[in-house]
Amino acid sequence: MKITSVEFHMPASKPELFCFDLPQVVFAGRSNVGKSSLIKTLMNRKKMVRVGRTPGVTRAINFFKINERYYFVDLPGYGYAKAPPAEQNKWKKLIEAYFNTVVNLRKIVLLLDIRRELTPGDKMFLEWARNFEFPLLVVLTKMDKVSKNEAVKRRSEIIKACGLPAEDCILFSALKGTGKEDILMNIGHAFANNEN
Repeated sequence: MKITSVEFHMPASKPELFCFDLPQVVFAGRSNVGKSSLIKTLMNRKKMVRVGRTPGVTRAINFFKINERYYFVDLPGYGYAKAPPAEQNKWKKLIEAYFNTVVNLRKIVLLLDIRRELTPGDKMFLEWARNFEFPLLVVLTKMDKVSKNEAVKRRSEIIKACGLPAEDCILFSALKGTGKEDILMNIGHAFANNEN
């Protein structure tokens, strides 16, 4: 998949602003997992996605129109403990509203920090995606923070823990760009397999 154009839509802070006119891939993960860094790397647009120094920057659902044919959908990160409970509940309801109404969802890209064990939020999201039978790609971020041997070991552990095919678990480094082409290829297949 080659990205030739990107158009950012207004952040959707309520269901009426969701964009369902095109097929889409959703990006999800806990706060501070590197979701915004992954998206900007895939789109090759450094200033298109806000990358914060602190977790919880994404507070609405962001829709990026890709090549005039698809959407990349950036969900608010889950598990940011410092956010007020009312704010966390607001994000949760917004995400639930999205999944309850979404049409033409081709894949969920779930980001996991390669250095961390699966959190309760990660496990819940994995179970939820499995129950609804959404196609899933797991991206292990921050691989440059561990040795190559440790990265390979952690990937094997995650594949086993998540019950994934090997091709649906990709190592990624925003710093070096490692894994970018494999992720784009995986996403491209998700769109191509269901072209209207």
